[in-house]
Amino acid sequence: MRVRSARRLSAGSFVPLLLIAANVFADAAARAEVQIGLCAPADHIVHALDARPRGRPIDVWQFDDAALTLAARGVRLRLRVTEGGRSELTLKVADQDCKRLDASLLRRGEGKCEYDAYGAGMTRTVSLTRRLNAKSTSDLLAGRERVQQVLSPSQIGYLREVRGIWPLPPGVGRLGPMRVQLYRTPDGRHDIDISELPGGERYAEISGKGQAADVDRLRQEMMGAVTRAGVEVCADQSSQAVNKLRALQK
Repeated sequence: MRVRSARRLSAGSFVPLLLIAANVFADAAARAEVQIGLCAPADHIVHALDARPRGRPIDVWQFDDAALTLAARGVRLRLRVTEGGRSELTLKVADQDCKRLDASLLRRGEGKCEYDAYGAGMTRTVSLTRRLNAKSTSDLLAGRERVQQVLSPSQIGYLREVRGIWPLPPGVGRLGPMRVQLYRTPDGRHDIDISELPGGERYAEISGKGQAADVDRLRQEMMGAVTRAGVEVCADQSSQAVNKLRALQK
């Protein structure tokens, strides 16, 4: 089974991020995650990159309405169900100014602001995570609670004060689950995330983390690794997240 169908993209097809980095990374010590979508059979990706599983597969749910209103506003709500039925509910908000954020909006241990580089694009993203116990997780997934009811005060405050989205649109509900297996390359530098949707469609990406000032180098390093391994890179690097949401609606 192929992960996605797409024309092959070479390393040179990416727009270099060097000029972007020169303008954006005044705070060069900030953390960044570089992600590259892969369009090849999952088994081939794992074998070609000699990747090893990290833990067991987990179920991941997304939350949005039929019009994908949250995604259109740069907002994602994601629930990762962990061992014992517990979960992590994460709010991600794109296009934020990490340097000018009010520190009170990012409670210690709950929030962070970092750079996400996907293909030739880059955005500064705020993440706020609330850990839910098994009962709260079960209630949310069974429909006894709505996602609005289990968000943390910090998450609600950020949606209201910064993004201007509160209350949430009335039709926001759960989408999924995706079954996600994480792998790691032998050198420990890169993770490979393979997500299988309920309809059997698979998405894969390779990612690596480092300092924001090193984004261009990290991206070229990852592109070199997948190219040498003969793994096909997706031609469209801009819409994997939205494509997943649309596929989950089917």
